Amino acid sequence: MDGILNICKEPGFTSHDVVAKLRGILHQKKIGHTGTLDPDARGVLPVCLGKGTKLCAMLTDEGKEYEAVLLLGRTTDTQDTSGTTLREDYTGAGRLTEEQVQTCIKSFVGEYDQIPPMYSALKVNGRKLYELAREGKEVKREPRRVCFHAIEILSIDLPRVKIRVSCSKGTYIRTLCHDIGEKLACGGCMEELLRTRVGRFRLEDALTLAEVEELFREGRIEEHLVGVEEMFKALPAVQCIPEADKLLANGNPVLLLQTDGKEVRDKDQVRMYNSTGHFIGIFAMDDENMRLKPVKMF
Repeated sequence: MDGILNICKEPGFTSHDVVAKLRGILHQKKIGHTGTLDPDARGVLPVCLGKGTKLCAMLTDEGKEYEAVLLLGRTTDTQDTSGTTLREDYTGAGRLTEEQVQTCIKSFVGEYDQIPPMYSALKVNGRKLYELAREGKEVKREPRRVCFHAIEILSIDLPRVKIRVSCSKGTYIRTLCHDIGEKLACGGCMEELLRTRVGRFRLEDALTLAEVEELFREGRIEEHLVGVEEMFKALPAVQCIPEADKLLANGNPVLLLQTDGKEVRDKDQVRMYNSTGHFIGIFAMDDENMRLKPVKMF
């Protein structure tokens, strides 16, 4: 099978665990996930199959949406409640007003430089940070510019605050909770995390591993598979002439003759088809020589 399955990752599984279980369920080796989701977290995890694995990096770059519970008054080494407590100040958290909490949280909307946590899969000098952290080592991490498009406060019942976050790639919600706690001077960590959206993939459409197994047994799993071509339906379609089929098959640039009616400008991407209508891949326009160059071949 080639395409993307929208999986609902359950607590207790790593993203790698989900891929391993799907390989067993679907009897298919070529499977990859689109970005790590914490083992204790649950929610949307798009998984790519077959030729769809070429989309893994693209989907990792998609915007994401989460619901999280922030616990104020506790600081941990992992920035969530699974870690070792470093400091507790529930008294300080209890003195906060709802207005103070709301003002602080809203101040994080927009761009800011976030320092990745030690307990993360990022690599420094070839080693994952969480491996170093488990050895009791802490290394300097460079801040990364991230963007919180929106942070909605769903409820406040101190010391807990439930929030909905829409953010860019590379954002750690654990670190957001930690940073909010630091700014409020009482500490904070993440108690719960639910990922509700990755790009076009939403929680309400996601399948559990048990549901995938049942659908596969019934021969209906492909009804829930998003095809590679479907991921690019918003892009203009270009079909080449028979004389250019060989060029396309070898991944060479081709001359732009016509589209499906949509204008194509410099650096714009298109869906490329051969003369028989077979989807080839994603190409980008180069105005300088009026040719379309391959971006990703499928």
